[in-house]
Amino acid sequence: MESVTPIKVLLVDDHEMVRIGLAAVLSTEEDIEVVGEASNGADGIRLAQEYKPQVVLMDLVMEGMDGIETTLRLLQLYPECKVIVLTSFLDDEKMYPVIEAGAFSYLLKTSRAAEIAQAIRAAANGQSILESQVASKIMNRFRQPKTVAAAHEQLTEREMEVLRLIASGKSNQDVADELFIGVKTVKYHVTNILAKLGVEDRTQAAIYAFKNGLVD
Repeated sequence: MESVTPIKVLLVDDHEMVRIGLAAVLSTEEDIEVVGEASNGADGIRLAQEYKPQVVLMDLVMEGMDGIETTLRLLQLYPECKVIVLTSFLDDEKMYPVIEAGAFSYLLKTSRAAEIAQAIRAAANGQSILESQVASKIMNRFRQPKTVAAAHEQLTEREMEVLRLIASGKSNQDVADELFIGVKTVKYHVTNILAKLGVEDRTQAAIYAFKNGLVD
């Protein structure tokens, strides 16, 4: 019988019992191997560089570096990796930014073990899996008409915070320090803000913010 090369998976979740449960369930799958476990984003990036997993199961809410920033940094260093978000959250402030950061699939922690295993196999084969509620929200978002006058309504809460700070003259480093995030993450948010507002630079974004009463 031909031996199967298992799919290497890294778990990144700050809840130990979640990691233990996932590792136990996935260990029963002959074609899946959990190569490492991380309790925070920084360790997740370090272990990903060490073990080169094909798939990372990523929690969203963690102390320090959250799942959004971890996904962004991880994929900048290791773009071949497929990040599957496994979370309890379906709110727009977390879902859309992590998908924009490059998350490949999005599942809820209420998913059955078989569904998680299948999502891992699908990701390894280049196929994205989205929770039905997630897919529905994304489709509804694309169906909504967007007007220039309401462009800022597309911004997430974090992007709005960044916009207000850059409108007040803050540098990327200042914004990073104030929001306790990395400079690369600030640049990522600024890029999204410019695209969503339909402006070319920070100055135009600041003007937009003042004209629309988003800052004093």
